[in-house]
Amino acid sequence: MNTIDKVTEAIIGRGDLAHLALFVWASGASTLLAMTLRDLFAANRRFDEFVRELSLFNRRHSGDLS
Repeated sequence: MNTIDKVTEAIIGRGDLAHLALFVWASGASTLLAMTLRDLFAANRRFDEFVRELSLFNRRHSGDLS
């Protein structure tokens, strides 16, 4: 029996299901926040790379129209 099963049985045995539900909700919310932040940081990194490439392109081609 793993640790999570032991903890769950101890909480259920004491009749403290509200705390278990709150813990599960908080864990899920924290996990979703971490995943969202990871994706946001990745999107920010990709956008920064795009802006750098666009700036490089503009510097290379700035003299063509004059």
